[in-house]
Amino acid sequence: MAHTVLVAFDGSPLAERALDHALTSMPDAEFTAIHVINPVDVIVAVETGGLPVAEDWYETAQDQADTIQTVASELAAAHNRTIKTVTEIGRPARTILQYARDNNIDQLVIGSHGRSGINRALLGSVAETVARRARVPVTIVR
Repeated sequence: MAHTVLVAFDGSPLAERALDHALTSMPDAEFTAIHVINPVDVIVAVETGGLPVAEDWYETAQDQADTIQTVASELAAAHNRTIKTVTEIGRPARTILQYARDNNIDQLVIGSHGRSGINRALLGSVAETVARRARVPVTIVR
């Protein structure tokens, strides 16, 4: 059975580095890129005027997720690899960990941070939470 690797992919430069690292260092693995739509981000976007109407949040978030997952697929293709992409809704760390448990993932790969500033201070580090709570090995890429 092939080694299964879940890469947290939010489209950030660190997420791209994490995916690139996984693709080059684990040549025999099967890869899944997970993008998590965080409803908290939607609330912030509505409150700061980034989204005009709260009801549009899902469509906007799904469009962004589709674009992000296209980037993951293109990066995999550049390595002559294929990758399964999934989008989930929830709190990122919890959702990543739950997906890994539910899908018998052998290894997690995540960028060291995707958030910055106040969001990171208020919400904590997704990578740190995943590393502390994961039941499988976690590679954090900086």
